Amino acid sequence: MGEYSKALLSYGRSLEIRKIALPSNHPDLATSYNNIGNVHNNMGEYQKTLSSYERSLEIRKIALPPNHPDLATSYNNIGNVYNNMGEYSKALSSYERSLEIQKIALPPNHPDFAHSYNAIGMMYDNMGEYSKALSSYERSLEIRKIALPPNHPHSTGSDNNIGLVYYNMGEYSKALSSYEQSLEIQKIALPPNHPDLASYYNSIGSAYYNMGEYWKALSSYERSLEIWKKSLPPKHPHIGLVKRNIEIVKKKM
Repeated sequence: MGEYSKALLSYGRSLEIRKIALPSNHPDLATSYNNIGNVHNNMGEYQKTLSSYERSLEIRKIALPPNHPDLATSYNNIGNVYNNMGEYSKALSSYERSLEIQKIALPPNHPDFAHSYNAIGMMYDNMGEYSKALSSYERSLEIRKIALPPNHPHSTGSDNNIGLVYYNMGEYSKALSSYEQSLEIQKIALPPNHPDLASYYNSIGSAYYNMGEYWKALSSYERSLEIWKKSLPPKHPHIGLVKRNIEIVKKKM
């Protein structure tokens, strides 16, 4: 917290100097407000974050061409805040505006498109609109397959999210397939005891559990626990989560 306070003081001082030295709608002022917003966001102070990001956006709208990539960044940042606040429809609107600008400002199949489609998919998922979420995630995956090298760790994000949508829809075999595809890529891209691998094993275990394949579920949960024990502090919530999953599945056997 102390470092964040120092960062706020530094960014605040920089902003005050820029207000004196620069025109009122200079892009550097937008950068200062954006930096201040980033710190508030890291502190979980979302209303203050939103206020700073919106001020940054106001300046950029005046100072920059209408389809400048920095405007897309501002809308994306605002979308992230609304997402953190649980205001998914507002987040969706911001993400969609960001995507509109990206389509004009960036070359086709730029990786940023994948990020935007993924964020839009997450909002639809949170809103329970699973078919729209699935469509957005699949578009994100298509772009990542074109824009990124094979087995790039970022290429698995959409696969995993597709799995989550299928899981929420109760289509556990399809969810399992997506989770397993993601895991195979991550096993190549990450160290053997990386905590993200444990997350995939936990998800795979949950899919098997809901399919009634309890031995396979137990095996996946135990692999997840093994990795998290090596990579996380002993009292980390993830360890407690998978231990509970193991207890639940054992009662079914």
